[in-house]
Amino acid sequence: MGEYLTLFMGALLVNNFVLTKFVGLCIFFGVSKSLNASIGMGMAVTSVITLSSMLAWVVYNFVLLPFHLTFLTTIVFVILIASFVQLLELIIKKQAPTLYSMWGIYLLLIATNCIVLSVPLLSVESNYSFVKSIIFSIGSGMGFALALILMASLREKLVYADVPKPLEGTGIAFVLAGMLALAFLGFSGMI
Repeated sequence: MGEYLTLFMGALLVNNFVLTKFVGLCIFFGVSKSLNASIGMGMAVTSVITLSSMLAWVVYNFVLLPFHLTFLTTIVFVILIASFVQLLELIIKKQAPTLYSMWGIYLLLIATNCIVLSVPLLSVESNYSFVKSIIFSIGSGMGFALALILMASLREKLVYADVPKPLEGTGIAFVLAGMLALAFLGFSGMI
């Protein structure tokens, strides 16, 4: 049990993809202007990362590995994730229209997010079991959501702050991201 908690906390805080590995910054800076949009994107990314990692683990361990096709891992995972996101979009649009209206545009952005590809690739490279892969995926997705929500909260507060003219907009967002990354650096000795 302790091993699973360590893996989860490592993915969530210590090795946060956005703030320590600097992966997925395009969506991080684009969506973090609104707290509601950030919460929706965090939920969507966490669910897609988890479900696509489960699917990728099954394909890797039962198709690619036995048939010695591991050199196709990246291309197969890209196709798998893109197909999964399209299928998920169709299902959500049909079964849960309110959820689709909340996530709609974000689902398309998720297919191109590098975190969604990085997590299954790291799970395979680390030789995680199915359960460890799920825990790592959930921790990684929640870490992305945490970083996104923290950034959105700070950016919404900046509306009321006196920001120097040259730093307004993206400039101050980069300063905030740097400060968040430094704060998360404090977790590095935890695990």
